[in-house]
Amino acid sequence: MLAVIDYGASNLRSVVHALNYLGVADMRIVRTAHELRHADKIILPGVGAFGAGMEQLRRQSLDTAIRDAVYAGIPYLGICLGMQFLFERSDEMGEHEGLGLLPGRVTRFPYHPQLKVPHMGWNQLQQRRPCILLNDIDTRNSAYFVHSYYCDPANPDDIVATVDYGLPFTAVVQRENIYGVQFHPEKSQRTGLQLLQNFLEC
Repeated sequence: MLAVIDYGASNLRSVVHALNYLGVADMRIVRTAHELRHADKIILPGVGAFGAGMEQLRRQSLDTAIRDAVYAGIPYLGICLGMQFLFERSDEMGEHEGLGLLPGRVTRFPYHPQLKVPHMGWNQLQQRRPCILLNDIDTRNSAYFVHSYYCDPANPDDIVATVDYGLPFTAVVQRENIYGVQFHPEKSQRTGLQLLQNFLEC
């Protein structure tokens, strides 16, 4: 069963639509730790503020359930804020602890006189190493981003792809069964659909 986590602030509709388009037969929207225990794969889409999102995961006991599933080897894909949750902490609107599954932090884009924050729109991925998520994807194609904060992994081996926006920032991460993308695959047309298909096959 593919579990798509609903913690009350995620962008579920377009993610579920994309997965339906790909023909996923056994997919459930889950809201409790008990439901998550039945998952063979997990997708956590996310929008909004880091601190509020983590607080909601804790209220639903989903933070512990996610860690338990990942430690058990269940493939996890975090989308946008769902990727940011993977890291140890974020400085968005104060200091907040994340899931701590990957070392590093989430921080705001620095001021740049010619670039707007939030970073919004299409940007080209720069692949740094092989990863199943990017199989059969022409990285000359672009992906769609909407975010003001970016992930800064402490371990460069976790970085799969970057994007340049005033500075090179991490767009895709992977370590063993943990995957994360800063962009929105459900809004990234063919590139995003292929990435979701790749995750379903991992």
